[in-house]
Amino acid sequence: MMMFPRGCVCALTISVLLSGCGGGGGGNQGSGLAGLFGLGGGTSGTTGTTTGTTGSQGAGQSGGGTAGTGATDGGTAPVAATTSLVTGLGKPARVLLGLASGAIDQMKSQDIHPDIMDTYLVGVEGYTPGHSWIAWNSPDGAFLTYTAQAVQAYGAIPMFTLYQMTARGEADLSGINDTAFMNKYWAQVRLMYQLIADQRGPVLVNLEPDFWGFLASQAPDRDATRVPAVVSNQPECAGLPNTAAGLGQCMVQMGRQIAPKALVGFPPSFWSGTSAEIGAQMRAVGADKADFIVAQTSDRDAGCWEAKPHPDECAKPTDYWDASNKTSPNFHDSQKQISDYRAALGNSLPILWWQTPMGVPSDTPGGTDLHYRDNRVDYMLRNAQEYGDMHTFAIVFSPGGTYQTSLATDGGQFARLSGQYLSRGGAALK
Repeated sequence: MMMFPRGCVCALTISVLLSGCGGGGGGNQGSGLAGLFGLGGGTSGTTGTTTGTTGSQGAGQSGGGTAGTGATDGGTAPVAATTSLVTGLGKPARVLLGLASGAIDQMKSQDIHPDIMDTYLVGVEGYTPGHSWIAWNSPDGAFLTYTAQAVQAYGAIPMFTLYQMTARGEADLSGINDTAFMNKYWAQVRLMYQLIADQRGPVLVNLEPDFWGFLASQAPDRDATRVPAVVSNQPECAGLPNTAAGLGQCMVQMGRQIAPKALVGFPPSFWSGTSAEIGAQMRAVGADKADFIVAQTSDRDAGCWEAKPHPDECAKPTDYWDASNKTSPNFHDSQKQISDYRAALGNSLPILWWQTPMGVPSDTPGGTDLHYRDNRVDYMLRNAQEYGDMHTFAIVFSPGGTYQTSLATDGGQFARLSGQYLSRGGAALK
């Protein structure tokens, strides 16, 4: 499904908010979850202790951190309990809630304090009309720094969605074996990690939504190891195969070397087989070596597709799910799909649900621009324990298009339900 980048939209907002925000040097010990817990690479079953922040009002309410046990496999395949990941982020041991960073003014006006705030990093310099994320502020890449500092100042964990592979077109894979394009691409990935390393705390990274689905659909036998790509000319990735499989592996390996406290996740696209088959495809690109799984329901309100006529961004059917879970599609179907995929990766990675649409439930199909119906916020916040029980550590909500329901147009739904969620103590982690 198509993702609509919103990074440009919030650039000015974030910059204005930054007055007085401070940064800090990033640590270099360990990698991924190992770095988060202050562990060295190659450690197994070692205990790390973190200190959480004082509780705050709203969706980002947090309590004191606790000791967590983190384990790594040779320093490259972090495996840790969901609780350890969350407390390592300095957050309370419950399913965390997130929103898009571009809505920060609305968060303030509604007194909402999310645990996580997500921002797109879009485009490759020289290949993207209107430039890429590195040119949105000066010096190059300052947009990431400004955004991360503003998010941290608001008490949230920064999350960046790396969305550079669409620079030549959403389904155009020709760039991955073009040395000039990939040298630019890798330079920006490296800069992203370098800037993350300079931040004072952990940062989540969502690696190239949709690209992996397009890759599988175009690869011979859906096999990323059979698609050539420019990889091993990067110093952090020397020795990795020059294939699309090596490309994914390089994203993880580069992050481990440059930004040890960056936590990375791959978003599978369920277009090319069963959960087990897609799990095998994603293992080839290194998804099992990441820190978490990025899961999705849909990035569109169901009512946007139901409306006739509807915006072009809603051309793909999106169903209104059965909240009673008696008829398909429903929420339990979605949970099983992701649980099966998690099993195919080895049953060890926590799950983050991303870009979850923000529509309001209604018995009347459709709606109007910015007010289309959907029931995912309603169901997922009222039934968050179901997600905690399946190893979810966070649910991030945000509109996936220009005309979708947002925090500004949901009639206070998110503020009300997230407040109720927190008043119950949140969903326990498994």
